[in-house]
Parts: sequence; structure tokens; C-alpha cells
Amino acid sequence: MAKELNENICKEKVFEHIYNKYAQDLQSFLFYKYGDKSNPSDLTQEAFIKLWDNCKNVSLSKAKSFLYKVVNNMALNIIKHEKVVLKYRQEHKNNYTNESPEFLLEENQFLEQYKRVLENLKEEQRVAFLLSKVEGKKHKEIAEILGVSQKVVEYRIYTAFNTLKEELEGFKIK
Repeated sequence: MAKELNENICKEKVFEHIYNKYAQDLQSFLFYKYGDKSNPSDLTQEAFIKLWDNCKNVSLSKAKSFLYKVVNNMALNIIKHEKVVLKYRQEHKNNYTNESPEFLLEENQFLEQYKRVLENLKEEQRVAFLLSKVEGKKHKEIAEILGVSQKVVEYRIYTAFNTLKEELEGFKIK
């Protein structure tokens, strides 16, 4: 049998001996080096398929290094592909929405109308309102920033809110 193993890898018994000798070690190598994501058993099988396809070009003494080189390269290719996919996803974030075109149009029209009404507010009302609703500041903080009493700030926000409610259909704030 030793003489037979020194022969061609393309012989079924020789190939079977190589498979039995290295398959588990290849899977362990892949698992330890790249984890379960690389799917070690599939890559091991693919490596043996490549060995079979190249059996006339690979000598028995080079079979082990051939297999390890092949599985390592396949695992690296998977990682490289995952990096490309990740980069693509980061560059091309969802350019689509689930909203209908009508909804998007209405939303844009509402925002334009909202901006127009905000521009038409008195400056004191607009500043107090935006500090409260956009910046999330408390009335006491706004009063300190603007140098007015808290009651004045509440009045300015209240009047701005009423103006927005009158001018914009469906305007609500939480």
C-alpha cells in the first residue's frame, strides 16, 4: 500500500486516503482561523474538489500544502467579498422609502408651508418657539438665554403655536 500512496493522486484509493487524513484538520484550521462564518465544512469540500480537478498537476507530497493554500485563499476571498458588500451597503444606504409618492409630495408641501409660516412669525416668537421645540430647552432656560421672564417665554411660544395651528392644516406638536 505504501508504494500505491506514492503514485498518482487521481487514483481513487490515494485520494480517499488524503481525504481521510486531512479533511478534519482542514475544517479545524478554518474554524480556528476564521470562525464559523467561513463555513469550514463547505470550504473543505470545495478544496478537495479542486484537488481532484488538479490531481494530475499536484504531487502526493504537495497535496497537504495545496489543500491548506486553497482553503485559506477561499476563506480570504469570502472575507474580501464581505468587505466589498459592507462598503457598498455603507455607500448606498436605502435610497428608497416605503412611502407613496403622494405622501412624499404632501410632506414636502407641508414642510415648505411650515417654513413660510415660521418666517412670518415675529422674531421673538420664532426664537422662543424653536428653542423650545427644536432645541428641547425648558422655558426657564429660554428665559435666561433671552433675558426675559418665564411668563414672557410661555406667551411667545403659545402665540407662535396658535399662529402655526391657524396657518397649517393638521399641525400638532407633542
